[in-house]
Amino acid sequence: MTEPALTPRQATDRCTAVLGEIGRAVVGHRRSLELVLMGILSGGHVLLEDLPGLGKTLIARSFATALGLEFARIQFTPDLLPSDVVGAPLYDQRTGQMVFRPGPVFTQLLLADEINRTPPKTQAALLEAMGEGQVSMDGVTRRLPQPFVVLATDNPIEYEGTYELPEAQLDRFLMRLRLGYLSGDDEVTMLQRRIARRQEAAQLQPVTNAAEVIAMRASLEQVEIAPDLVDYVVAIVRATRSDAQIQVGASPRGGLALTQLARAEALVRGRDFVIPDDIKSVAVPALAHRITLRPELWVRQVKSDDIVAQLLAGVPTPQTDPAGRIA
Repeated sequence: MTEPALTPRQATDRCTAVLGEIGRAVVGHRRSLELVLMGILSGGHVLLEDLPGLGKTLIARSFATALGLEFARIQFTPDLLPSDVVGAPLYDQRTGQMVFRPGPVFTQLLLADEINRTPPKTQAALLEAMGEGQVSMDGVTRRLPQPFVVLATDNPIEYEGTYELPEAQLDRFLMRLRLGYLSGDDEVTMLQRRIARRQEAAQLQPVTNAAEVIAMRASLEQVEIAPDLVDYVVAIVRATRSDAQIQVGASPRGGLALTQLARAEALVRGRDFVIPDDIKSVAVPALAHRITLRPELWVRQVKSDDIVAQLLAGVPTPQTDPAGRIA
């Protein structure tokens, strides 16, 4: 089946409708919701890292419903095996043959809940799925349904019974987000909505479907980015590799992520061209999880988000007028 073609303007309208529907269930966090949608449009995976009870699971379920995608959830635990994620061959007594039983990864939107609670061996089972959109087992490669998106949650304050995510897996995530607490007004609104609807969860409706999500991703390729802005992206990424506070800088994949997220930012804002502010607004979620700080900074509880923000302030912003040039 051929995906319907969408212009950037049509994709922007779809984004507005999706965010509006999700806003019926998720109070506040508007910027975080926009960033999650940008990650999906960019064809990437999103790591939601924050304290318990801030709506990470609700956000994942709401996006699956509003986007009309198949949804599956894996609750990561210390005893979870790789076969529990990707599937395993089973013996079929009726035919006398081994039959592959697909795991929960064979879906369109996968919620990897508390991903840091399972050992690295099981975490690594997601690497091929996240990077290539496929699963290889017993010499057979099986494609995953498209679009395939992983929304993973991570609790950063618990250390008992948790495992650090490997750098290779962190680099597979297009961005890392921290939600933070709701404002006082938003928290009041959340309670009032719960009382008014007389049930636990808001009932959302699909706004789009899998074919249109793929078309929205394709429309991102029509968003122009000027050459001097590409140079700006490279300058930001290279700055992470030369800073004295950083032990390991961002990989080239970081530059690709920053470029695509900047185009998605422009699309959500209703533009078909990127401006410098688009790049600045997504630099921290795109790059902060891709760098490794020196050990002494970790002891002083310096955050990688703050380091990337400092670097961003030190990279000269191009004096460009993309709107005039493209017009």
